[in-house]
Amino acid sequence: MKPLLLMQTGDAPQMIQQEQDNFEQMFLKQGNIDADRVHIVHVLAGETPLPPEDYCGVVITGSAAMVTERLPWSERAAEWLRQAMQINLPIFGVCYGHQLLAYALGGEVGYHPQGMEVGTLEIELLPAARSDKRLATLPARFNVNLIHAQSVLTPPPGAEVLARSQQDACQILRYGDNALTTQFHPEFNGAIMQRYLSWLSELEPAKQQSYRLKQQQVSDTPFSQLLLQDFVASLGVQQALAGVG
Repeated sequence: MKPLLLMQTGDAPQMIQQEQDNFEQMFLKQGNIDADRVHIVHVLAGETPLPPEDYCGVVITGSAAMVTERLPWSERAAEWLRQAMQINLPIFGVCYGHQLLAYALGGEVGYHPQGMEVGTLEIELLPAARSDKRLATLPARFNVNLIHAQSVLTPPPGAEVLARSQQDACQILRYGDNALTTQFHPEFNGAIMQRYLSWLSELEPAKQQSYRLKQQQVSDTPFSQLLLQDFVASLGVQQALAGVG
């Protein structure tokens, strides 16, 4: 059976890697992905994925890079995603992956005029989400974990917006039946979100009070995690339950 591609577009800050995990391990754990069924390709480090037809699907991670930098590795990844869309490869993009697919297909990505959106925040499903079976079991409003400076400012032609937050109008984008992307991080549990806020506090001492207030509101986000796990399960690459199989 074909493997799942985990397209790694960045790394977590060193402090978070030491105390929690790097991105690939976050996805394996929170997505319940079978490590024997995944091909991890670190495109930021210059690694190259196989052609799209060699995979059963792809998950695209977040990154500290910015899509608007148009770095060579990112442009190559965007072209790979265009090819993947042409063969209807199942795609799940997160944060940078969400923005990269939108950019690759002709959308506009840029810095959000209200600045960084970070912390555990509520998103709202839009009417278009009601017809999507991937969102059918989710409540109309639920919490997600976020950290991003850039956003999808204008979705590409054919993309449908399925959710928004108070700040960001494009929290979930749908591209037909096979591709779904999220601005939020389903691979972040509450502990990881806490560490990100601590890291930001160290980087920006003048904003420590604001970040500490956000830390009081941090939680796990099981509904967002369910989206990732359902995508993984739909491809048959989830970890088997203990004692099963």
